Formats: sequence, structure tokens, C-alpha cells
Amino acid sequence: MTTVVIIIVAVVLVAGLGYFLVRARTGGGHGLRRRFGPEYDRTVARHDGDRKAAEQELAERVKLHGHLRERPLSQEAREAYAGRWAAVQEQFIDSPAEALAEADALLARLARDRGFPDGTGFEEQTAALSVHHAEQVDGYRKVHTAVRGRGGTEEMRKALIESRDLFDVLLGHAPDEPVRPDRQRTDGRTTA
Repeated sequence: MTTVVIIIVAVVLVAGLGYFLVRARTGGGHGLRRRFGPEYDRTVARHDGDRKAAEQELAERVKLHGHLRERPLSQEAREAYAGRWAAVQEQFIDSPAEALAEADALLARLARDRGFPDGTGFEEQTAALSVHHAEQVDGYRKVHTAVRGRGGTEEMRKALIESRDLFDVLLGHAPDEPVRPDRQRTDGRTTA
């Protein structure tokens, strides 16, 4: 009887140790929530509240794309992208739908040029982006959705503004880099 109890305790200890090692390696729920921020909540909602399924998906993203190292852009490429984005913003006034389509394509090209996969499409690219830029990737999703004809002009405007965060991060702006004058408003806030 004592031998059976010792075997059961040993099995429980080994299983518990294995569980904690797997959770530590994947970041566990708290680590994934901290790493992915709003992307964690969006993924849980997409899995109808099933945190385990959402965490499994996010852990798989980290496994697939966590090793990715972003390629730097040359100064010329940064300036060209900044110029194209400025043109998109100007185009929005007269042609919001076309401007959003260009913003969507511009973000996809910029992500590709920084080393993110073109993959089999938008979902693979946003999965990779979410591993490295979880706080900004939702704006890209909103632009992509708006391009597909979902939403009015105000939704398109908001999507373009939110996607600017991902654009800036991919462009390689350092957090301590000053805001460009074309983005500064008189009230001290920045524009898209």
C-alpha cells in the first residue's frame, strides 16, 4: 500500500512539474496576456471565451514567429514610405475608399520589407505582426476590414488613424524620436 501511495505522489509531482515547465516555456496565461495585451482579449473573444484555445493559438504564434528579426530600412526607404503615407492621407479627403485600399497595401509592403511574411495572406502576416507589435496590429485589421466595404467614412477615418501607429512602428521610429512637424497639431496631440 505504501508503494502505491509513493508511486501516485511521484506521478503527480512529475505531472505538476511538466505542467509548470510547459507554462513557463509558452509564457502561460499571464505571460501571454502581458505580451499580447489587447490582442489576447481579441483572440479569447474569437474563441468564444475559451482561454485555453486562445492561449494555445497565441503560444503557437510565438513559436512560429517569435524568432523573426525585423530588417532595418534604409533612410531612403523610410522617406519613400513616409511620402506615400502622406499621399494616402491627402487622398482620403477626396477618395476615402481608395485611400484605405492604398493604406492597406502600403502596410502589407512595409511589413514585408521589414521581414514579416507575405505568407498565404493577411491572416498569416497579422499573426506574425501580433507577436512583435500586438499593441498596434488592430489598426491594420481595421483598415483591412474597411477596405472590404464594411463601415462608413467615419469608421474608415478611425481605421486610418489607428493604423498609423503600426505604420510608425514599422517605419522604425524610435520612442524617443521627436514627432515630425506634419503630425503635430496646435493642441499638442498628433494626427494620423
